[in-house]
Amino acid sequence: MHDAIKMMESKMKPESVERSRIMAEQEILAIRLGQLREKLGVRQDEFSNFSQTSISRLEKRKDLRISTLIEYLNNLGMGLEIKTYPKTNVKKVNEEILLRV
Repeated sequence: MHDAIKMMESKMKPESVERSRIMAEQEILAIRLGQLREKLGVRQDEFSNFSQTSISRLEKRKDLRISTLIEYLNNLGMGLEIKTYPKTNVKKVNEEILLRV
């Protein structure tokens, strides 16, 4: 599987590879939100600040505001950590930084 992905990526422009990775990560996030909710035994209609319909839409979205994600996770009794890292040699920052919200 990994070899097949590498082969496909080798035939794509770097920008297309990056765009594809971002899209895949967004899809994975949407799936994981629903899995987390289900693992915690919370139904879509049990959120205090969201309707069942809005939770359903939120869990399928490809683009999600951080403030909405925080509110969603708060309803599940969960927190959020965001890890930042330099993509290239950024002056003054050469390490990962963890943000907790």
